[in-house]
Amino acid sequence: MTLTPLQIAALVLAWLGYAVLHSLLASLWLKRRVAARWPQLAPAYRMMFNALGALLLVPPLWLTFAWHGPLLWAWEGGWAWLANGAALAAIGGFIWSTRYYDMATFLGSAQWAAHHGAAEDPGGLRLSPLHRYVRHPWYGLGLVILWTRDMDEARLVSSLCITLYLWLGSLLEERKLLAFHGEAYARYRARVPGLLPLPGRVLRADEARALEQLARTPIRKV
Repeated sequence: MTLTPLQIAALVLAWLGYAVLHSLLASLWLKRRVAARWPQLAPAYRMMFNALGALLLVPPLWLTFAWHGPLLWAWEGGWAWLANGAALAAIGGFIWSTRYYDMATFLGSAQWAAHHGAAEDPGGLRLSPLHRYVRHPWYGLGLVILWTRDMDEARLVSSLCITLYLWLGSLLEERKLLAFHGEAYARYRARVPGLLPLPGRVLRADEARALEQLARTPIRKV
């Protein structure tokens, strides 16, 4: 079916609602409020954030697939092989890259086990091999998967909304990373692109290790 203007507006508002609530839940402001007002909940905040983030995805995703219609474009022939190959490579990149992430901290189980009550997640600046090419490799891989699928109107609207939020979300996330890691992250951001790799803007392995060390160096107060 062809989407009506009202359906397009509803789908955009569903994604907007997700973006606003997800960004609020991820903000240091809310984390600090929760840690100060309900300190017993602080160690579980990351796990609750992940659970709520998944739950909030249900309404916009349901509308996207409930309102499916005729395809605007479909990958065929050699292009289908290329698109599916790129998507599989991106999925493989996700799986491979988890070895360089502290998944216990990402999922929140580390904070829970350690009774970590601070708003900031534990751990320092960690630059995986993919981080030498883009600052947000999971977002970039997600965009590859997103735009290598066949598209109808609902999926196109959702893809545009998700792409916009990944870009804006990466900017919001970097405000926290700059607050956490200071000069080290500022130098890193100046060298490496955000979502898509660019020629000549690749961090060498030794440069990545030097930035990680800089982030661990205490700032001297004079």
